[in-house]
Amino acid sequence: MIMLTKYQVARLHYMLLSATGGLDGVRDIFLLESAIDSAFQTWEGEEMYPSMQEKFCRIAFNIAKNHPFLDGNKRIAVLTMLFLLKINNIEITYTQDELIKIGLGLADGTINYESLLLWVKTHIK
Repeated sequence: MIMLTKYQVARLHYMLLSATGGLDGVRDIFLLESAIDSAFQTWEGEEMYPSMQEKFCRIAFNIAKNHPFLDGNKRIAVLTMLFLLKINNIEITYTQDELIKIGLGLADGTINYESLLLWVKTHIK
């Protein structure tokens, strides 16, 4: 499994905001680190998120909820998830409208971790 470091996600954020606009910058690097590390939690020696899809959805969900960046948290949450899926050869199909709904849903609470994971699983090619 190929992962991204907090610095790589921050660089991806910079590139995203350069293309789409917004205030660049990390508000709290520890919240970003926590969002990434949360995917590797264990309980009594068992991984809580054993599959790559579970890990990548957990990271996206937590980036959206933790707000580690000054701006663009929804966008970078979704982009990080898509990027991780892509570099790990998990192809999904989606529309731009679906991505917008996911980002907004993560922000307003209408999309939780489980529904995000279900969306990814149902969109795998």
